[in-house]
Amino acid sequence: MGDLEIRSAIADDLPAIVAMLADDPLGAQRESPGDLTPYRTALDRLAADPNQHVVVAVREGRVIGTLQLTIIPGLSHKGATRALIEAVRIHADERGSGLGSTLIEWAIDTSRRLGCQMVQLTSDKTRTDAHRFYERLGFTASHEGFKLRL
Repeated sequence: MGDLEIRSAIADDLPAIVAMLADDPLGAQRESPGDLTPYRTALDRLAADPNQHVVVAVREGRVIGTLQLTIIPGLSHKGATRALIEAVRIHADERGSGLGSTLIEWAIDTSRRLGCQMVQLTSDKTRTDAHRFYERLGFTASHEGFKLRL
């Protein structure tokens, strides 16, 4: 991956992050790249929570990938702590370069270092390419997910 840096996201990264979030059919319907105010508020809340890790992948000063890693203490599985990976996005120019694998490996390594016993994620049912990608990395489609919009 050369001179790739994975670091915590900062407010200056938000235009690139939100553009990546909006750069697919699903994201285009729910994201608002023209108004960064709610994203700034959310990033401030996330940065204040030690169980939240929003990171960006940067090469030559350009944000080319992002993900959010949430650490969740729990009671089940004998009090296991689990990690949740969310909002994985790779810039269109970088897809197929191995960057997605590098970001997920970073998340798994960080989860181990933080004492997690399990890493989980969800992926929209329509993202079949993403499902194959996660399966190649060792994830299994072991559960059915449910959401309730509020």
